[in-house]
Amino acid sequence: MSTTSSPIATTARGDLHDPGYQAFLALRTVFTVAPILFGLDKFTNLMTDWPGYLAPWIDGILPGTAQKAMYLVGVIEIAAGIVVAVAPRIGAWIVVAWLAGIIVNLLTYSGYYDVALRDFGLLVAAGALARLAVAYHRRM
Repeated sequence: MSTTSSPIATTARGDLHDPGYQAFLALRTVFTVAPILFGLDKFTNLMTDWPGYLAPWIDGILPGTAQKAMYLVGVIEIAAGIVVAVAPRIGAWIVVAWLAGIIVNLLTYSGYYDVALRDFGLLVAAGALARLAVAYHRRM
């Protein structure tokens, strides 16, 4: 029995049959696409009324309206998704920090504890991506 994998199953960075590599690819894809889509939606508010999620104390320290703050949030989320795509070892930690900030915002704004708990799960997954990226994403 051969110990080499088929050429189709092996990429330049990993073996597609390796469960760890599969997890890395899944997390990298999600943390690339989701921040970009959520960031773009901050400009349209199609999914929800994003300014409604901004804690009043944060809105009070930022210049402009809550919607203008969401424009900045959208730009940051889009940038985070792009960094995850090209440099997941760095981008994943940016997402971790960003989600931590969102959690603080939600915990200090009564009524969104369920969303904060969900975001904590995403934070843990982004941290897992960062660790997997050390093993599976080679420096270019």
